[in-house]
Order: sequence, then C-alpha cells, then structure tokens
Amino acid sequence: MRERTPVTVVSGSLGAGKTTLLNRLLEDADRRLAVLVNDMGEVNVDASLLEGSISREGIAELSNGCICCELQDDLATEVRGLARRYDFDHLVVESSGISEPAPVAQLFTVGDASARFTVDALVTVVDARLLAETFAGERPERETAPDAEDRPLSDLLLEQIEVSNVVLLNKRDLLERAELDRVEAIVRALQPNATVHRTAYCALAPDELLGVDAFEPDELGELAGWQRALAEARAHGLGDADEGSHGHDHGHDGHEHDGDHDHGHERDGDHDHGHEHDGDHDHGHEHGGGHDHEHDGDHVHRSPESVYGVRSVTVRRSRPLDPEPFASFLRGLSPSVVRLKGPCWIAGLEDLLIQVSGAGPSVHAVAEGEWIATLSAAQRRLYRESHPELPWDEEYGDRRTELVFIGTDLDEAAIEAGLEDCFLDPGTTVDDPGPFPTTLGEQAVVRDPSGESPGPVG
Repeated sequence: MRERTPVTVVSGSLGAGKTTLLNRLLEDADRRLAVLVNDMGEVNVDASLLEGSISREGIAELSNGCICCELQDDLATEVRGLARRYDFDHLVVESSGISEPAPVAQLFTVGDASARFTVDALVTVVDARLLAETFAGERPERETAPDAEDRPLSDLLLEQIEVSNVVLLNKRDLLERAELDRVEAIVRALQPNATVHRTAYCALAPDELLGVDAFEPDELGELAGWQRALAEARAHGLGDADEGSHGHDHGHDGHEHDGDHDHGHERDGDHDHGHEHDGDHDHGHEHGGGHDHEHDGDHVHRSPESVYGVRSVTVRRSRPLDPEPFASFLRGLSPSVVRLKGPCWIAGLEDLLIQVSGAGPSVHAVAEGEWIATLSAAQRRLYRESHPELPWDEEYGDRRTELVFIGTDLDEAAIEAGLEDCFLDPGTTVDDPGPFPTTLGEQAVVRDPSGESPGPVG
C-alpha cells in the first residue's frame, strides 16, 4: 500500500510573507515539493511569483474564489492533476489571505483525499507588526481583510492563529524586543500548543515546518485558547452548578461553535449546541420574575497572569442579558481585550443561543442554534444520554451566558462589574433585542473596527 503524502497548509493575511516562505521552502527543502496556491483574484499572482522556483508541472492554481468553500471541488480536481503529472514527496497548500486553514485541512481528511494524503501541519504566517497594531488600540492601515466583504481583519488574524500548529511571527525586525515579546504572549494565549518561531523574511529551516507531524484532526475543534480557558474554568467550579451539571462544550454532535466563518462559508454538519440537559423540563414553563438570587453555576474564574500580562477571565451566569446595555458594554471594552468568545442568553430571545465573538476592535454575534431546553422532554432526555458532560439548570435548562475574555493587563474588576450590570432576572420582559440576531443563522455586527454598530449582516 502506497504511503500517504504529507500536506502542509499555509495561511496568513495578505502581505504577511506566505509567498516568501514558499519560495524559501522550494529552494532549501530536502524533498520534492508540489504547491497548490489559492488566490481570490482572477489572476493568481502568488502562483506567478513561484514560477522561478518550481516548474509549472509542480504548481496548481485556484483563482477567483475561496479554497475552503466554493472551490472545494476544484481543489480535489487540481490535487489529482498534480499527482498525475508531477512526482512529489510533500504538498504545500497556500490558502488565500481570507481563508481559514481548518476547513482546508479537513478537505484532506475525508473521502479519496484521506487515502492519498495526510495533513502534516497547519502553519500560519503572521505579520508581527500588524498584529501588534491591531491589538494595541491603534487603527492599522487595513481594517478589513481584502476581498472579504468587510470582514474585520482582526477576526481573520485570530482565527488563523487559533487553529495553527506552527506560527511564524514574521517581520520581527520591525518591532522592538519588548513589543515582540508581548505579541508572542498574545499568540501563545490564543493557541497554547502552537510552536512559535520569530522570523525575518520567513527565514527558517525547512525541517521546522515540513515533516513535523503536528496535526491531530480529532483536536481541531479544541485548539483555541478561549476553549482551553473555558475548560479550565469549568474544572475550577464553573461546571458544577448542581448534581446534574457537568462541564460542557458548546458544539452539537461534533460541530463546535468556535471559528465563526464570517464570509459565508458553510461547514460540514449542522451547528450543535453541545449542551447536556439533565432533566425533562418543558420549554413552555414560565420563568418567574424577581429572582434576586445567585445560582450555584454563577462563577468568575481568572487564569494565572503570564510574564507579559496576558491572562483570561471567564464569567458564567444562569441569567439573561439585557440587549442594549450588553451591546453598550461590548462597544466600550478596553483595547486590552484581545479575544472575547462564548454563548449568551439574550433576554427576549429565549429560544436562541447567541454566540458572541470579539477580536480586538470588532465584535459580532450569530444565532447559532436553539437551546436544548426548547426540545421536547423525550428529545432532551435522549440528548442528555449521549452528552453526559453537559450542564443543566433545573429551572432554566441549558440557557446561560458563558464568556471568556483574553487580553493583556485586563481590568478584571471593570469587566465583571460592567457585565454584571447587564444581567436581568429570568422572566424579565424585553421587547427590543437590540443589535443581536433574531433568526436562526443570522449574523450581526455589534461593534465594527471603528467602534460603530452596523447591525445585522446576514
């Protein structure tokens, strides 16, 4: 049986240095490489820049589309064509500047591709100065990712880092040592398991990137630092609200609520809520107002602070959020908050699980699904039996707010106090959902990079 060919997926924002890296690998690697390049334009500029380093037979091009959505069929066709016309030991896939690496990697883990290829590593090339500017309260020259339909650049930067196995902090020569240390601390908080290399002009030995065997498909949905922070918080008490409560994952049937795909990508599988429900409560019950008491599941957890002041704060409440005050709170967050993530119970939207995601200056929300408490008693019982790790409140089911804040020199007291002012007693009537989405699958911008609030976007 033929041994499977390893695949390295390279991602990074426009101008970060991806093509420079590929040319270095093609020149210095001790193995025969083939390259598949994805570009959003009609003309694949990146592919043309590689032609001096590799014969045309070793390059496949995917242009005028995103590799992780509309070009999936083309990807399979091009990879097969490469294998027919060119004998290579390792395939390197350069995704476009607005692509997330995880969906690209997943294309090689299913079907015929999984029999011929194995993903070796997800590599992200980061423009260190751009990352520093984006999360220092400054307004970088590019506030949105090119050709990304106004998708905030900060969202994409974080999502590419959060699923990486290897991160190149490139252009290190443009930052002072202290600022570079701070940026690396942020990267490590976003992706604790990634190997981080500081580079200038992507100068790195090929063996640091090729043949590292760092990709684990079963862990793809659990890599991000916010997920680790949430799990750690649950382990320290956020998950034991009562005898029937357990730490829980916000992803149903293997589909995580992380990695929000803001430029309209559909992923395999439906969004699951991953909420375990101990009990058979009917959704139609009335939540009595005036509950001025704390539930056992209401907690705040702080991670230890790193050398460079990076830490996480996780807040969980079994109470709904008042939409307008909560939106104001999100718009007023300090630039020190690099990442914000988690499911929210929004008053007036009792059926919908609203996932809130913040990346530096941008915050958006998506109605990712319905709470399991909305299901029939029989359906809830079946779901609980297959997801025994998920929590359940005897009165409110799985409805909860569970937010992770990651940042540098966080003012934990200000975050907790500001968020506490947004909570309402369950059962409080709210007619206006504010900027939050009201329809399943709808997305809304709560705060754009300029601090404005454009509202629903899809």
